Amino acid sequence: MSNEPTELPIFPTAAPAVFCDPDSAPELFAEVLEGLAAVVTIDDSQINFATPCSGFVVGELRDHALGWLGFFADALSDPDATQPRRDPEEFALTANHDASIIVRQSLDTFRSAIADNVAGRLVTMSSSRMAGDGVLAMALGEYIIHAWDLARATGQAYSVPESAIAPALSFLQGMVAPEYRGPDSGFFDDEVSVPKDAPMLDRLLGFAGRDPEWTASS
Repeated sequence: MSNEPTELPIFPTAAPAVFCDPDSAPELFAEVLEGLAAVVTIDDSQINFATPCSGFVVGELRDHALGWLGFFADALSDPDATQPRRDPEEFALTANHDASIIVRQSLDTFRSAIADNVAGRLVTMSSSRMAGDGVLAMALGEYIIHAWDLARATGQAYSVPESAIAPALSFLQGMVAPEYRGPDSGFFDDEVSVPKDAPMLDRLLGFAGRDPEWTASS
């Protein structure tokens, strides 16, 4: 029996070309992660509020978002996983750390990785490898959605340009098959129907299993 390490399988993705553009891609992440940074600082009185993200209260969702943002940053800056990765599920924000600063530090890492052409490389994730442009696209969609989750749950204003939403939605529509939905899938709940002429953010939220009209009493 061979003791050689088994190479991780490649998870197939097809990302819009913008994620391979070294000029445009950093701008997309600046828009989205600055939007996250603006809503991720949570008052202690709000940490147990319900959120549109099923199964998470505000404090849990904030830590989930920041933990996985760190994981994405680690993966993109070290595509071959030559260094140990932080466990995203073990992240817990402490009083000594500023959530918005953590987001902006990750943005700097994303920018550096894009400049190093991570979009054209395979990136080792947790149980598979993905094309770097696909990892970037997945992360962009993730943080548009989670920024909206946190903003809606805590009563904060949130907006993001359609220029950032469109490639994220296009990517997710091509990647998230029906079998990837449900509580055990790791992706999204069932799609929520929205009007065909709904704003693009609402269409992304509906695809991600969110009701764009969600309120804390929903």
